[in-house]
Amino acid sequence: MTGAGRRVRIEATLGRRVGILDSISSGPLDSGPLDTSYPTGSMPGCGTYFCLGCGAHVALRETEELPECASCGSVRFRRDSIFAGRQEHGAPTAEFAVLDHHAPPYWLEEARQSLARPGAHLAWRDDDERIQTFAIERAWTRIGRSETADVCLDDPTVSRRHAMIVVKPGRGLRVLDDRSLNGIFVNGRPVELRALADGDELAVGRFRLYLLLR
Repeated sequence: MTGAGRRVRIEATLGRRVGILDSISSGPLDSGPLDTSYPTGSMPGCGTYFCLGCGAHVALRETEELPECASCGSVRFRRDSIFAGRQEHGAPTAEFAVLDHHAPPYWLEEARQSLARPGAHLAWRDDDERIQTFAIERAWTRIGRSETADVCLDDPTVSRRHAMIVVKPGRGLRVLDDRSLNGIFVNGRPVELRALADGDELAVGRFRLYLLLR
């Protein structure tokens, strides 16, 4: 499916769509003490949880199951606290940063050839291994888990407001971390604001998006 200046939504196989979750913990008070750990596959309730192995965060809706950690593969999590600094949980952005930037995937050239019009596009593969593309046609393109995002990636590793692609005449394209839980990575390196070039890899949670300029 190709998106051209319209919103695209990628549904993860984990859980069901039940409401919208902010990026800070808002779970019920009776969902267990903060020092309680929860295993992958359990449903501890709405809130933000951090991996006990590396500190990476996931944000759950009420009836979603905890996934395996996308960063280190751990299967134990603990509920996050809005009163505790996230840097105390093992520096999740540092863990995501160790991901290597590999050569472009084999399907990227196929995605490039499928583009119907010139310009800047994002390309990625969904859970069914289908190639998805999105034409960047606005000054601000929002990427996140929120249903109002231009590129909606519905997965616990993605924040509601995760990143934005900024287009300004004479300055090219830049990516901005939009106060995400796990950070945004370009070619394997954590960034807050970074200029983008053709073929750059953007890591948004467990998704890998590629910038294509035609």
